[in-house]
Amino acid sequence: MSNRINRREFVLAGAAAVGLGETGEAFSNAPAVIVPSVAPVVISDRSGVTFKNGGTQTCVEKAFELITRGEDVLDAILAGVNIVENDPEESGVGFGGTPNADGVVQLDSCCMHGPRKQAGGVAAIEGVRTPSLVAKAVMEHTDHHLLAGQGAQDFARNMGFTIEDDLNTPRTRDRWLEWKRRTDPGHYLNPAQRARHGYQVALEMLAEGRVDESHFWGTVNCDAIGPNGDICGVTSTSGLAWKIPGRTGDSPILGAGLYVAGSVGACGSTGRGEANLYNLTSFLVVENLRRGLHPKDAGLAGLRRIKENTIEGRLLKGNGDPAFNIRLFALNAKGEYAGVTMYASGETSYGVCTENGAEQARLEPLLEGSPTD
Repeated sequence: MSNRINRREFVLAGAAAVGLGETGEAFSNAPAVIVPSVAPVVISDRSGVTFKNGGTQTCVEKAFELITRGEDVLDAILAGVNIVENDPEESGVGFGGTPNADGVVQLDSCCMHGPRKQAGGVAAIEGVRTPSLVAKAVMEHTDHHLLAGQGAQDFARNMGFTIEDDLNTPRTRDRWLEWKRRTDPGHYLNPAQRARHGYQVALEMLAEGRVDESHFWGTVNCDAIGPNGDICGVTSTSGLAWKIPGRTGDSPILGAGLYVAGSVGACGSTGRGEANLYNLTSFLVVENLRRGLHPKDAGLAGLRRIKENTIEGRLLKGNGDPAFNIRLFALNAKGEYAGVTMYASGETSYGVCTENGAEQARLEPLLEGSPTD
């Protein structure tokens, strides 16, 4: 990867700021150099280190390159997230995202800029491949944090975004048709049975491998810290597969799917959004970072809170543990980071990019097994 800051460059940058040469001798007229306070880090869910949309870089690689060029941290990670949103192979996000129960792709996103203490989001927006950029436009051009539905689409059109009639791909439409065939929407027994049946059919398709976990609860989250300590975050999703039209999960909600405190850290999430919404887990994790917990310990504490507050029988396995998965990705102002997951099965890794390049790091599980065993 080009334009990567390495350790030697960090040392030289610090030396230049105090007027020292490469060998340590003093010199005059030293250039005005900002001493990096932390080595840049970009973290994401697995999609951020997997999909390239036909290019050569993943989300975390693109974001890291731009950060080390001196770009604003939020702009850098948005450019990375756009790769995932535009990739039709990632059917949990953006173009080719999994549609709702009516076969319509509705998207959610939010972004937070730590240094500016600003945020923006959109919910249930249709026809825009990159809802993360509309979320940024809400942040920059309105006095609001969240626009939803038709109003969000109208705002995007007014801001010059291209509005498309349909964001489905042949693959996502085929999956939706299979779900429709199995659920047979013409037979409504009662609301409780209908909701339970639709969810059960979706889980069966998940178990059969007709759709994978990352697309069933598909989301991309990307958080980063720049060399000056600037922290920002972005989350984008098509939400729960075949959801009730208008359903909005945690992704566009500040404190749930994403939270950034500029001097403390950031946390984002993928998985069952309703659980994250109820617990405002991203906010909880960042507050744990404020108390001095390491990102791994802060994240596991957030998962324990979700587990403690999940008591409805329909959401529990036979042993009383949650019957769903959720993952949290956190970093602090020191540049320390971690990814944690409710269960050890399913997705077991997340994306990281540092001066040493991009890699898939291991998610730390709270529980062994899987949400369905």
